[in-house]
Amino acid sequence: MEVPGDKLALVSTRVAWIGTGHIHMPGFSNEVLKRGVECAGVWDHDANRAEKNAAKLGGPVKSIAELVGDGSVDGFVVCSETVYHLDLVKQVVGPGKPIFIEKPMGFDAEQSIAICKILEGQKIAFQTGYGSRGRAAYRALRDRVNEGFFGQITRVRASNCHGGALAGWFDGEWRWMADRSLSGVGAFGDIGTHALDVLLWIFGDVTAVTGVLSPGTHRYPGCEETGEALLKFSSGAIGTLTAAWDDVADPVKLQVSGTKGHATLGADLLLAGPDGRLEKAELGEDVPAGFGGFLDHLAGKSVELVSPREAANRDIVMDAIYRGAESESWINVQMLDT
Repeated sequence: MEVPGDKLALVSTRVAWIGTGHIHMPGFSNEVLKRGVECAGVWDHDANRAEKNAAKLGGPVKSIAELVGDGSVDGFVVCSETVYHLDLVKQVVGPGKPIFIEKPMGFDAEQSIAICKILEGQKIAFQTGYGSRGRAAYRALRDRVNEGFFGQITRVRASNCHGGALAGWFDGEWRWMADRSLSGVGAFGDIGTHALDVLLWIFGDVTAVTGVLSPGTHRYPGCEETGEALLKFSSGAIGTLTAAWDDVADPVKLQVSGTKGHATLGADLLLAGPDGRLEKAELGEDVPAGFGGFLDHLAGKSVELVSPREAANRDIVMDAIYRGAESESWINVQMLDT
């Protein structure tokens, strides 16, 4: 039930943390502390990590059973190594409380589909970390696509890159994220899933994909640091997706080409109609998404959540891209109906 806005500050939200190993944990911790969200407890298979995060969050270290049995818990946040997601979800769905699972939802397509079935079967409110959906520029682009502004869309190009490998982000505490036996993916699946979500959210399903993955600087043996994918959309549009930990800048996030117009998203969203003249688009406000959207949902606000099937479909497509890269072939994709 939605809580009236003037009463939201009076509602105490309590969150249980199930695994705290993800690189986004510091940001998530800062967000809950800023909002005054209570820590019902922290579990982690790494005792030192559990103690450190519990101290920062201001709550106790507890077992999963204790947290599941705590009726005051409003929601669970799963931020473990990706390989453990399925097992942890099985353990925390019993109370029927909302669950945030940091992306990717599963270790591979098979695990993500299994998680999706569990969440749907238990009718669990779910969210994952696709924060780009809340950005006003992406929302404006989606509106233009739905309005037919671009005519027949022929080509889309998405990019999501940073210099994490260059800066050694994954050398220490978050080394597991560059160990595919624990993460399931390297740079392409880690950061590329955000851009893939945007592509599928705006332009619809894909039917086939392939890719090229590269070790880049070779800083993390057995793990790609950069890659590129080709996607065939059901609409007939051709897509490309770039993602990397080896880039010093990422100036163009998205390009759209159609028979009646085109767009470029960098620092600003630039739109052009049939005359080809790019002009800066007027944008609305950002809306809650990702982890912030999950906290708003727990507080009783109306939020557009990512569905379990949407999250599973991102992992299905990403899994196919990896298989296409490894086999140097096109992989047909069978997405879940949404």
